[in-house]
Amino acid sequence: MEQTEELIPHLFRTEYRKLTAVLTKIFGLEHIEIAEDISSDTFLMASETWGIKGLPENPVAWIYTVAKNKAKDYLKRNTLFDQKIVPHIQSSTSEIEEFEIDLSDQNITDCQLQMMFAVCHPSIPSEAQISLSLRVLCGFGIDEIANAFLTNKEVINKRLFRAKEKLRSEQVKIEFPNQNAIEGRLEMVLRTLYLLFNEGYYSAGKDITLRKEVCLEAMRLTNLLLENKSTNQPAVNALISLMCFHASRFEARVNINGETILYQDQNESLWNDELIIQGECFLNRASVGDKLSKYHLEAGIAYWHTLKQDTNEKWENILQLYNKLLQLEYSPIAALNRTYALSKANGKKEAITAAEKLNLHDNHLYHALLGNLYTGVDNSEALSHFRTALKLAKSKADKTVISKNITNLGSS
Repeated sequence: MEQTEELIPHLFRTEYRKLTAVLTKIFGLEHIEIAEDISSDTFLMASETWGIKGLPENPVAWIYTVAKNKAKDYLKRNTLFDQKIVPHIQSSTSEIEEFEIDLSDQNITDCQLQMMFAVCHPSIPSEAQISLSLRVLCGFGIDEIANAFLTNKEVINKRLFRAKEKLRSEQVKIEFPNQNAIEGRLEMVLRTLYLLFNEGYYSAGKDITLRKEVCLEAMRLTNLLLENKSTNQPAVNALISLMCFHASRFEARVNINGETILYQDQNESLWNDELIIQGECFLNRASVGDKLSKYHLEAGIAYWHTLKQDTNEKWENILQLYNKLLQLEYSPIAALNRTYALSKANGKKEAITAAEKLNLHDNHLYHALLGNLYTGVDNSEALSHFRTALKLAKSKADKTVISKNITNLGSS
């Protein structure tokens, strides 16, 4: 019984998404709930049956067989598909019995890729794309998605409902874009995967295991793009490189209480050298062609952060990469991060001048950075910024870090 209770959640995470992708491809995106229901019912039956009879010899094969049979039963007893599905398979019951659902590795991969492009349709807001990706492409439960977004189930359910309705109204198909359309659509997919990874990596939630799972799922989906010749492009390699570099420091950036450990305070022995090597390999593969993406530049920045020596060369390179990144695609957070690199390369006074020009007075990160920059230069000014940052901060993790800085300054 205990073995069953441990195996089913694992199989749900790995196989639910595969079943849902393949079944949605068959039924059509407008009937995605049917595919989700069949997949969920399959795992419910597994839980009930295996709890009584014990584990089958091949649990994955059992799940696939049951899902196939449930899909065939649905086709037979529902007139909903008389016009859409049945004509394609000849409408007799005997032919439905012979209808085969392709759950080969290749078809599963193809369906997941096609689903990825559908979910990342430009008509859907970013948060909804991430929620739908976590649910359909990653097999996360509604509670887990709510925890990842620090919200409740009702919000996530509404978000998913609106996203699915949008897919229906836009008549989005589960299909692979033609070669001419891939590049434009691929950028949207990469953006969603980038945000999905960041949701795990920078999430302020307490569930460290869940955060890591979100990051790993983003990496898995990015790897699907690498395995396809049409989508194995330099920007994709740059993105997975960035993910590898960030993931290499995952264990070092959070303590056992879920509190954030700043880069300069991390235990370097906890950095994952294997992931760093993989990141370097992907970054080399990304260097072909003549198109420079923000993922190239961010991967380069992340690479320099994996070098343990705190040298001027390191920070000068990081600074120059930030300069290029801001020219390519400006963002306030990138500008803030640049000022930290500027302080390491050229000193705090120059960095303070650059930071104050940003005028991000409603952003707690802005005041936290200025607090750090003013520390040792003007401690009273540093305290003022840290206190403002504490008032603006929303997450417990951020408040803990800022409070420690205030305490250290107060006792110095």
